[in-house]
Amino acid sequence: MLVLITYDVSLNDAGGAKRLRKVAKVCTNFGQRVQNSVFECMVNTTQLTEIKHQLEDIINKTSDNIRIYRLGENYSGKIEQLGKSSSYDPSDTIII
Repeated sequence: MLVLITYDVSLNDAGGAKRLRKVAKVCTNFGQRVQNSVFECMVNTTQLTEIKHQLEDIINKTSDNIRIYRLGENYSGKIEQLGKSSSYDPSDTIII
């Protein structure tokens, strides 16, 4: 399934920058960055559960926010892009 993960990590405290880097790293391990704090991830249910657990262990639950949108398997008609386009196709093979 395709999920969209967005995050807003507060930089107003001493650990904010470190948490921001850790959140981005977790998201990078499972998907592709499409905007500064937005990732598209092709995952199964087990992987989604793992992402959520990892992110919950990192964030400050009183100042940070993560939103996960499940677009499912039939996502192609649900995504519309305006402006600069990228060649990223979430169903394609990603070589790291």
